[in-house]
Amino acid sequence: MNFKNVTVAGSGVLGSQIAFQTAFHGYNVSVYDINDAALEKAKERLTGLKDTYATYFNDAKKAAEALERFTFSSNLKEAVKDADLIIEAIPELEKIKIKFYQDLATVAPEKTVFASNSSTMVPSQFADYTGRPEKFLALHFANEVWKNNTAEVMGHPGTDKKYEQEVIDFAKSIGMIPLHILKEQPGYILNSLLVPFLSAGQALLAKGVADPETIDKTWMLATGAPLGPFAILDVVGLQTAYNIVATEAKHNPAVQPIADMLKTQFIDKGKMGKATGEGFYKYPNPAYLDPDFLKA
Repeated sequence: MNFKNVTVAGSGVLGSQIAFQTAFHGYNVSVYDINDAALEKAKERLTGLKDTYATYFNDAKKAAEALERFTFSSNLKEAVKDADLIIEAIPELEKIKIKFYQDLATVAPEKTVFASNSSTMVPSQFADYTGRPEKFLALHFANEVWKNNTAEVMGHPGTDKKYEQEVIDFAKSIGMIPLHILKEQPGYILNSLLVPFLSAGQALLAKGVADPETIDKTWMLATGAPLGPFAILDVVGLQTAYNIVATEAKHNPAVQPIADMLKTQFIDKGKMGKATGEGFYKYPNPAYLDPDFLKA
């Protein structure tokens, strides 16, 4: 594996985590986003992650050194000029991703391998737009990557197995556990299990069956799980949740009420989840962390 320089395209909650995880393990990381305002927010997230990593790994020095490995650019050509690997973590909207890959194909070096962190879409949807389908595949991370260290690696029929193995090796090198997906599957393994679970919780709320706290409490009490669906949605971020549901609603009108609920009751009010201080719960002290939450 010859990767040294990694570009992370998209500096939202998960994109920033991917970037920090990569820098923490010694890689030079270029962070790309669409404008300087987005990059300023990325710098704030990365500074916060420095403290998270210092505490979790008990290594303040290594966390501080990671911050020194970042460069930032809103110019795509500049951001990818030295990239051995590009990890795309932009919004989960097909048109935006297609345009990104069309642009990327014209400016990325010939050597560069492209990997998508898309949570629900498969590589074959975008391979023809990359200009290098043999070097294109999916590399999917879970939120809070420092502890939920899964890395789902999934090629498409045209991916060269050599590059799949290189990305598997890269994932290992940044402290992840690679999970090789042998056949294209929307949602991979993790989201094939998780998205229906979250959708079921949201459907119960949209139908007025119960409130979020009761639904979460039911799941936590009955299964011993540390979080219920709405606490998980707050961590994932409600914009991502909305994008997934809104896309599904185009083919399945039954989920449109869920999309409408997320937009009108949460997104339009700035309640985007844990990252903004409020979603289904208020942070930093959500109800599910109260010792009495699971009591009568």
